[in-house]
Amino acid sequence: MSERYTIGLDFGTNSVRALLVAAATGEEVATSVFDYPSGEKGVILDDRNPDLARQHPKDYLDGTVAVVRDVLAQAAERDGFSPEQVIGIGVDTTGSTPLPVDAQGVPLAFQPEFEDNPAAMAWLWKDHTGHAEAAEITALAAALRPQYLLKCGGAYSSEWFWSKLLKMKRTAPEVFQAAHSWVEHADWMTGLLTGTDNPAQLKRCVCAAGHKAMFNPSWGGYPDAAFIEALDPALARIRKTLPDTAYDVGDRAGLLTVGWAQRLGLHADIPVAMGAFDAHLGAVGSGIRPGVLVKIIGTSCCDMMVAPMTKDIPGLCGIVPGSILPGCFGLEAGQSAVGDIFNWFVGGMRPEGDTHETLTAKAAAMNPGASGLLALDWHNGNRTVLVDQRLTGGLVGMTLHTKPEEVYRALIEATAFGARVIMERFIEYGVAVDRVVNCGGISGKNALLMQIYADVLNRPLEVSASSQTCALGAAMAGAVVAGPAAGGHADFEAAADAMVRVDDRVYTPIPENAAVYDRLFGLYRRLHDSFGVRGHQDSLYDVMKELLALRDEARA
Repeated sequence: MSERYTIGLDFGTNSVRALLVAAATGEEVATSVFDYPSGEKGVILDDRNPDLARQHPKDYLDGTVAVVRDVLAQAAERDGFSPEQVIGIGVDTTGSTPLPVDAQGVPLAFQPEFEDNPAAMAWLWKDHTGHAEAAEITALAAALRPQYLLKCGGAYSSEWFWSKLLKMKRTAPEVFQAAHSWVEHADWMTGLLTGTDNPAQLKRCVCAAGHKAMFNPSWGGYPDAAFIEALDPALARIRKTLPDTAYDVGDRAGLLTVGWAQRLGLHADIPVAMGAFDAHLGAVGSGIRPGVLVKIIGTSCCDMMVAPMTKDIPGLCGIVPGSILPGCFGLEAGQSAVGDIFNWFVGGMRPEGDTHETLTAKAAAMNPGASGLLALDWHNGNRTVLVDQRLTGGLVGMTLHTKPEEVYRALIEATAFGARVIMERFIEYGVAVDRVVNCGGISGKNALLMQIYADVLNRPLEVSASSQTCALGAAMAGAVVAGPAAGGHADFEAAADAMVRVDDRVYTPIPENAAVYDRLFGLYRRLHDSFGVRGHQDSLYDVMKELLALRDEARA
């Protein structure tokens, strides 16, 4: 009974994962994945509206039971293991992924009259139906509360809480009238496990509230009632259900209830940490600290930093106290699509006979610049630094000889150029980037992408040794809320020292490649600003010709 364990629950876009971790060493003892059964790979879509993306909360509950019971069953094969040794639970989810609930905190999607209504389900982070509403919120805040925009990069996003709430009010009034409140998935999940899901009791995490719902202690919490009423008087009713206090992941949401303990095969009264977003806890699982840029590379990409500062940085998705680590400001940026772009090309464009693997191998044989192509990585809009979901992807330089692998490599390069724009924005505003640590599925699987990123960023790139850093970060939060007396840790610094590892392999920039990518990035930045910055004027006459010159040099 000397060993102690924590569980990290990682609710992603397509599945939920549980990770059982040894608190003292970070050893990953068991992991289990449950694919959401609803919709298309867990996402409810609408062919008539490509901006719509929802999830059924029942998938979250069924998945939680399945994965926790499975990791406990796997661990039972370990000598001396007992569920009594589990001392803490942490939770991460996608976000902003809010869902409408009734006065008891029950999702409206669980009620018979709404069970098939997408508006009553969880509005997934990638739902962009509220793009017009986001523009309204931005304009109103600029006129009435400019300080709100300073903390969220200068523009409010359709991916975020209030845009989605306002969109529901306008397009699904029957659901809006039935909703007592809206709750982020991360907060609803921890409230459910601890029996505090009633909106009057529910603790809300500053991670979701600060980055997506304009919460900030400096103005007393969520946007004030007068601002919300100016946006739409009907929203004031929901605003009244939101508290003035938010908590960080070092705080307990509560203790595991008897009912949930029985369903999961655990003992009751296990501390449950406040729920946060997957990228934020992925940064924790990667050992984030001041000076470390953590890139969580998956279907999308999040770029996370922490700093003891309050300086406003245009284009970021939030500058929020305590949103990643207690005692530091959490800085969030990112790209709305990375892996999704590659999947679109392979699955949607269907290059004949090719897969991700074959395209990667062919693309790896090419020199930088040899394709003559330059792409924009905005297939799902631009999250940072333009904060504009009405931007779209692009590809320049095609000829009758362009091959699929050349397009594939150009798409990888485009995501790397977008990553460089973000890194340079941090540096421009005084946030030093001393190390770059990468995590997420792609970083551990695609060596070509990682080398291209190293060359484009012109920085050594480290990779987390864990393939499940989000779940690991959640498990670390579980260890912190359990505390040293129970076999956990006193704070996140101690947890990181004990539980975080990076891989031995480091991707080092190749100087001649970096020089070519500097030239390509200059062209990318011109396209980026010409299409993305209002009023920007630049003659793009020479761009195609410069791409051809680069192509000919690379092939020579």
